[in-house]
Amino acid sequence: MTDTNQTTYGFQAEVKQLLKLMIHSLYSNKEIFLRELISNASDALDKLRFESIETPSLLGDDTELRITLDFDADAGTLTISDNGIGMSRDDAAANLGTIARSGTAEFLGKLGDDERENARLIGQFGVGFYASFIVADEVCVESRRADLKADEGVVWTSRGDGEYTLESAELDFRGTRITLTLKAEEREFADRFRIQNLVRRYSDHIAFPVQMPASGEDAEGFETINSATALWTRSRSEVSDDEYREFYQHISHDFEAPAAWSHNKVEGKREYTSLLYVPKRAPFDLWNREAPRGLKLYVQRVFIMDDAEQFLPLYLRFIRGVVDAADLPLNVSRELLQSTPGVEAMRSALTKRALTMLKRLSTDDETLFGEIWDTFGEVLKEGLAEDTANRDQLMELLRFNTTASTDASQRESLAQYVERRKEGQEAIYFLTADSLAAAKASPHLEVFRKRGIEVLLLTDRLDEWAISYLTEYDGKPLQDIRRDGLELPGGEPEPAKAEDVADDGVIERLKGSLGDSVADVRASDRLVDSPACLVAARDDIGDQMRRMLEAAGQEVPESKPTLEINLAHGLVRQMSGTKDDARFTDLANVVVGQAQIAEGRLPSDPAVYVNTLNRLLSGAVD
Repeated sequence: MTDTNQTTYGFQAEVKQLLKLMIHSLYSNKEIFLRELISNASDALDKLRFESIETPSLLGDDTELRITLDFDADAGTLTISDNGIGMSRDDAAANLGTIARSGTAEFLGKLGDDERENARLIGQFGVGFYASFIVADEVCVESRRADLKADEGVVWTSRGDGEYTLESAELDFRGTRITLTLKAEEREFADRFRIQNLVRRYSDHIAFPVQMPASGEDAEGFETINSATALWTRSRSEVSDDEYREFYQHISHDFEAPAAWSHNKVEGKREYTSLLYVPKRAPFDLWNREAPRGLKLYVQRVFIMDDAEQFLPLYLRFIRGVVDAADLPLNVSRELLQSTPGVEAMRSALTKRALTMLKRLSTDDETLFGEIWDTFGEVLKEGLAEDTANRDQLMELLRFNTTASTDASQRESLAQYVERRKEGQEAIYFLTADSLAAAKASPHLEVFRKRGIEVLLLTDRLDEWAISYLTEYDGKPLQDIRRDGLELPGGEPEPAKAEDVADDGVIERLKGSLGDSVADVRASDRLVDSPACLVAARDDIGDQMRRMLEAAGQEVPESKPTLEINLAHGLVRQMSGTKDDARFTDLANVVVGQAQIAEGRLPSDPAVYVNTLNRLLSGAVD
């Protein structure tokens, strides 16, 4: 016999903070608590139906899976019951007393004073059960797992004040019953009409019947108040936009509506239905490539798993949705998909459908797509390296700031860039930098501004790595303007003009002063207003890639840039006339340091650079 003594526990520290936030910050969204509890009940029914495939005895005589809502207006209570998989005592302690999910600290670290933003974060985090405390003074959960005896039930009770109690109990039902003792000001939720409206608004798509006691004086039994039809199995013409949005919120626990969706049924050799969504906001664990991800998988409407990662590549890990197949090969435990040509074919088709959905969004609503790109653009760029088969489709989605952009939000596609290119321009020019401001200030852009040639400005941390997988677009090669071999339309760039400009030996003197700190020194044909710039060899690793490798603890090959100088610039001409070798060396080191700063990085030795500059300034003042 299980010990029936009542035990009191303290909530996990993070749960205390979350409960406080739930109770005090979500009053404007309080009605979503019912959607969350019904969604959890639906998941419990899905899990029982799945486990009963191998163990039919779990269902017993109670084979009609359902969710039941009941209320008592006089007592001010609302009860949500399901005859699903249920919980053991350990399950209740783990699921209701802690947040058993990675990233808790990161999530809580994002919480601030903005109630609207906090609501979004909670939606992304998916802690639906705790929403009960928005409307309830006390929550009582009675549950018994389907494979346990009647005397192995458990009762979990809390007032949301930092503690909860666990008590073993004898329960004559399988599944879970949650009773909310509503706050005095929230007794509107103990009203039949109010409950029915909320179910039809938020949970009509639930694939199980949601029932209430029949109304009327002589009414007996229960009546179903939702359509109880899996939304993805219905024809697209039968599903409204509001229903699609509500279903997305059901499967994602997101407070925001989705940006776009795609509902498709495939018939023939492989039969399956898919419903894919593009969220507006990134989940808090987007950059954790090891986090659970993927689509909800059903086989003939039987729930199989929450995060079926086999159907979409990693760079599309933000896509949410459902896939329901007529048949799929599962392993012995029926939990993990076996890798077969059929699964690979579905993955390929679903990937193309997701990319087509994004492409359609970019065409139909460029402003909204711009917001999606701001949120998921860096993740999509991973696909340039990981998905060669769909690289052309991904290239159509890429968006970049350019020298024509007036602000960071103005981004252009490669197609738009090519359409606007100068007559005779055969290359697509780009520049990588740490920020848009640093990119626009780069001396490498000077000859392009002079000639009116647009340049792509790549400022995301993945850009240099991602762009290395693109050799051309629409037959136009991509060219990094910071590297050797720069070619401009109309022939070679013209050197900056000055009357009878000659190096007067300044290049050889610079080579001698700088030694092996640079690969070479030469006159520049790309500078107009700046005294110097640093040019990388074609095969050298760029600054962005170098920093990524160093941060990952990887060994970075040594490389040295070439110093190009503008012979027409006043500083260079002054250097040419300097007879003092020590002063010349100081000027040479300052010129190199300035070129490094213009690239968005520090001089090789900042302290030496500062001392040298101070020495030159002091001499000028004297």
